Amino acid sequence: MQYDEKVLKAFLKEQTKLFPKPVADTMEEADDFLSECLAVVVDSKKAVWDYFDDAGADISEFNQENILNADEVFSVGDGRYLIVEC
Repeated sequence: MQYDEKVLKAFLKEQTKLFPKPVADTMEEADDFLSECLAVVVDSKKAVWDYFDDAGADISEFNQENILNADEVFSVGDGRYLIVEC
């Protein structure tokens, strides 16, 4: 697995905030899906902001706090965030 257990559990629990129906039912399916999407795990709120800024995304409607509410951002629960862009 490329992603650790906490990351996979966070994605499985919250995946329907980004997708209309679940795309994975097991940790292995979640790992495969995230790997295909080239999902990224970052270690801070600022790193989430920097990720979108560096990618050239239009983040003008966000600030460094509310960007965490973006559909693509999943809190892992330990200070890290999973960013899924498919």
